[in-house]
Amino acid sequence: EESVMTNNSTNTCNPVKESSLHGFIFFYSLVFVVGLILNSYTLWFHLCRAQKKVPKSWMIYLKNLTAADFLLCLGLPLRIADYAGTSDNVHVFYCTYGAPIFYINMYISILLMGYIAVNRYMKIFHHLRTSFLMTAQAARFLSGATWVFFLVPTPVYIILTLNTDKASVSGARTCDVLQSESVKVFYKLFHAGVAIIFLSVLSSLLFCYCSASRRVLQIQRKQLGSFNSKKLVKSRRNMLVLVSVFCTCFLPYHLVRLPYIILRGQCYDVLYYLKEVTVLISVFNVCLDPLIYVFLCKEFRAQLNLQGMFSTTKDNSSISVSEAKGEAGKWEPNKSSSENTDFHELG
Repeated sequence: EESVMTNNSTNTCNPVKESSLHGFIFFYSLVFVVGLILNSYTLWFHLCRAQKKVPKSWMIYLKNLTAADFLLCLGLPLRIADYAGTSDNVHVFYCTYGAPIFYINMYISILLMGYIAVNRYMKIFHHLRTSFLMTAQAARFLSGATWVFFLVPTPVYIILTLNTDKASVSGARTCDVLQSESVKVFYKLFHAGVAIIFLSVLSSLLFCYCSASRRVLQIQRKQLGSFNSKKLVKSRRNMLVLVSVFCTCFLPYHLVRLPYIILRGQCYDVLYYLKEVTVLISVFNVCLDPLIYVFLCKEFRAQLNLQGMFSTTKDNSSISVSEAKGEAGKWEPNKSSSENTDFHELG
């Protein structure tokens, strides 16, 4: 985080207006309340309702996505307190502990959404054979490795920040004043790495959606109105929801982030506000992710009594083996925990 000081003597640009921070406090508070309610319900669903069945790979990703969103919601009050500017100690505490957890959960969510997209892509194009990447074991491994990858370096950042001189923190609006040279190097490496992660996930999402769209068009030409065609249309729709939420929440922040870093230390009040607004938009992800669950998870829709609203075919209809075999592989009604039912249950 770069610094924008409220003191005119330390900044030749227009100072950050305290009145503008009240708007951020209001919207973050609104996102906190709505996100906490939605993600608490989703977490309850995963822990109490969905655990009765053997988890599928995509459900494991959704559970971890819910956990990341829930933790991000719990960290929002600290960011709200930092905006309120109650004390320099609150600002130091947020920069030391709150900010890294805030961004770590953001990028964990980004990677998990990428995993879900690739999983859905493989289900469409490799439905007749089971790949290890589509198994629950692989999902657990990838999810766990993602958490470890981001959480392990966090104590290093915290220790380096704690050892930084706090004398210049008074009046600061962001965390740059707490960054020693060693912290700045760590900061640059982190953001270079997550920028690569973001571009990789964005490319994967767009590729998966475009490939799924081409596949749907091919199937529709050959089997217009068939069960297979309708299931693929729903799979494409689900992927479109995933891509839309991803781009809406995370793309604006990363577009602003690059010029913000390049213009570091210069007169960039407008760019500062743009960055803060795009961070707020990225946080809105905690309110939009439940929409992904509504589209992707039939059991979640059933719990909310929304099956008919979001389905293009009847979810509870009986599908014969001969109908499903063409695109979904062998479907066994008595084995709801089988990964082969995954394609039928999505959408």
